[in-house]
Amino acid sequence: MIEHLILKNLLTNEPYTRAVLPFLKAEYFHQVNDKVVFQIVDKYFSEYNRCPTTDIVLIEADKLEGLSEDQYKAITTDADKFNNPETTNTDWLITETEKFCQDKAVYNAIMQSIKIIDGSDKNKTKGAIPDLLSSALAVSFDNHIGHDFLDDSDARYELYHRVEEKLSFDLDMFNTITNGGLSKKTLNVILAGTGVGKSLFMSHCAAHHLMVGKNVLYITMEMAEERIAERIDANLMSVTIDELQTFPKDVYEKKINRVKGKTTGKLIIKEYPTGSAGVNNFRFLINELKLKKNFVADVIYIDYLNICMSSRLKFSANVNSYSYIKAIAEEMRGLAVEFNVPIVTATQTNRTGYTNSDVGLEDTSESFGLPATADMMFALISTEELSDLNQIMVKQLKSRYSDINKNKRFVVGIDRPRMKLYNVEQSAQQDVLDGPVFDQSPTGDRVSSEKFDKTLFEDFN
Repeated sequence: MIEHLILKNLLTNEPYTRAVLPFLKAEYFHQVNDKVVFQIVDKYFSEYNRCPTTDIVLIEADKLEGLSEDQYKAITTDADKFNNPETTNTDWLITETEKFCQDKAVYNAIMQSIKIIDGSDKNKTKGAIPDLLSSALAVSFDNHIGHDFLDDSDARYELYHRVEEKLSFDLDMFNTITNGGLSKKTLNVILAGTGVGKSLFMSHCAAHHLMVGKNVLYITMEMAEERIAERIDANLMSVTIDELQTFPKDVYEKKINRVKGKTTGKLIIKEYPTGSAGVNNFRFLINELKLKKNFVADVIYIDYLNICMSSRLKFSANVNSYSYIKAIAEEMRGLAVEFNVPIVTATQTNRTGYTNSDVGLEDTSESFGLPATADMMFALISTEELSDLNQIMVKQLKSRYSDINKNKRFVVGIDRPRMKLYNVEQSAQQDVLDGPVFDQSPTGDRVSSEKFDKTLFEDFN
């Protein structure tokens, strides 16, 4: 039996043991005596970093309580067989052990699913079955043990010249600062005050990605599903929300059918009560959509991070906001990596940032651990002057895409009634680059209102 061959080599073949022990589980061995031997080997190896002898296995088994005489005799009989000096091809055995783990994982998942269906398992619902089967099917041995800087140089060169699949924007400056669009496995965060345009930005981008044939998942914890859909309707139909509400049904259906005819993508909007859902809920939703609707998201929007729930920490008086929000950000980025998608979310500015026309990372509310985790973070800034020009300023705060000092600030056009963003002329960008931006403190107001004579500083050049 493969189980006995595995256990024998765990005792006698140290290279094999080091390769497979991290992936083996006691639950894969269905015979009690096999499971006991494995648990003894696993415990001994973790403590002493070497394989136990058969004598050690027998001594440790003799110490165990609840082991019947027949079970101990079975272990003794197996131990005699394990002393057989026959050798087995290690590479072949590692491959067969991987197949063994995969088969047992699937078998265990199916048996547990049956218990859930017939009501024997009171701790899980039927909704847990897809996760059980997915986890079982994902079992594999990862043979990658690191990147060899010298020997793997060819692979590294190919990586440098590989065209990365990106999710592009319809806003030129965002494509510029991200080198072509959002990368997979990234967490991208919008920082802005209340009412500045976080949800508008995400609704606009979600609408664009839908129209280029992508599957979009929009998770909202602030507004109702219908309100988000209303914003995307206004964006795609290029009408104001007020006009949208006056459409006769036949006109609305005609416009929706026109949208359907232009895209092969899907947009799913899911609402959760504020503060009641976290990454575990989102993971379940993603798996349910795949199972029931054959929907696999290309990008996920979460509106917004601060009102999500951590799946690791329970918020209480003993947990500060820094740790809690950082935990949510880490879990969210982990979700992006797990499902190989970019995630776009948002966070609020603190009170200082709300009145600041040059928002910085220090204006992030609740936790500075959020920008430490994000792959890209940018601020949306609105002032009376920008509003008069139907523009909103974007300031890069952190980026793993490119140098944030290039195009650190730029503007995009904004049509708030139609929930749309658009490109502006290059001259508008030049005005941003040429003009200094000051905060709205008394000092900032004073300095920005003064006119300096540049000739006074010529001697310092």
